[in-house]
Amino acid sequence: MGEAVMAGEIVKEISLKDIARKLDEFAQARDWEKFHSPRNLLLAMVGEVGELSEIFQWRGEVARGLPNWEESDKEHLGEELSDVLLYLIRLADICGIDLADAALKKMVKNAIKYPAQRL
Repeated sequence: MGEAVMAGEIVKEISLKDIARKLDEFAQARDWEKFHSPRNLLLAMVGEVGELSEIFQWRGEVARGLPNWEESDKEHLGEELSDVLLYLIRLADICGIDLADAALKKMVKNAIKYPAQRL
């Protein structure tokens, strides 16, 4: 993990592999590995996606950047987004998938499948 300075603020740079390692350490410290089967992790992630969906359920369309949201609502959103991300990273790690590599390869495939329109 490295640190960068942007606009006078220290920003930590962390890779998906760094997060996967921290998640593994967290699970080992609590003896949770036995519960972290691909199926269980997927179901947990789906539950978190449901919680994420609840945040938007009755709001209708919202503006980019969420300008009319309270800070507490944005913080809650960040927590639920993080829960989904963490379960996704853990699931990929348990399945032996390099998620960063798979995502980059998928982006290349998408660029070929959906070429940019020339104006």
